[in-house]
Amino acid sequence: MAAAEALPAEERVGQVVLPGDVLLLPSHPEADGERLWLGPGAALPGRLVCGPGLRSCGAGLLVTKCGLLRHRQPGGAGGGSGGAYWVDSQQKRYVPVKGDHVIGIVTIKAGDIFKVDVGGSEQASLSYLAFEGATKRNRPNVQVGDLIYGQFVVANKDMEPEMICIDSSGRANGMGVIGHEGLLFKVSLGLIRKLLAPNCEIIQELGQLYPFEIVFGMNGRIWVKAKTIQQTLIVANILEACEHMTAEQRTQAFAKLSER
Repeated sequence: MAAAEALPAEERVGQVVLPGDVLLLPSHPEADGERLWLGPGAALPGRLVCGPGLRSCGAGLLVTKCGLLRHRQPGGAGGGSGGAYWVDSQQKRYVPVKGDHVIGIVTIKAGDIFKVDVGGSEQASLSYLAFEGATKRNRPNVQVGDLIYGQFVVANKDMEPEMICIDSSGRANGMGVIGHEGLLFKVSLGLIRKLLAPNCEIIQELGQLYPFEIVFGMNGRIWVKAKTIQQTLIVANILEACEHMTAEQRTQAFAKLSER
């Protein structure tokens, strides 16, 4: 039954997919257009990344969220069989994904572990050794209520999410405790992905308006700090409003602010 309802993935890119849909991937070029069912022993000519909203199953890729199907080609020329597929949806609750950089709030200090609220269904754990230069004698100065910028190393439905604030080389690389000043606010997950896109026009235009520091979390949280409180609030209000603004409306808004 599932095979009869399966659809080619490349033909559904940019279209709405629903939970329960099964997507087929193109087979090797020499397979005369046959479809490849993903399963034990299945091999792809390129590495395929199954992103949020999709799950690998014996019948291909199973859609688990409603939204628009997206595809990114693998590095270089690449074919349709490699790269990454994911579902772009407007969900409100964040679901932790391994490798995502998020902004969390420390809620509990329990022995060697910090509990961090990341906006998901359960809190993430963060070891005191997961900071640059941290040892048993040199513990990081982290207090309840502090903002933490880190990434997930463990994130699946069967285990508690786990965060770290160092990269593979043991360096902070911008992660750790965020300054106490500034403003933290929440936006939709779709807007976060839009702002993190390469060459985002919104961020470039804001940078010409005011100098500011900003941190984006894939969990929908943004921390921003400008020279004054007024400028900080203006930047935050623009980011919250730009999700529903056209490019022309955004240009007019920036023009009015630049005249002040």
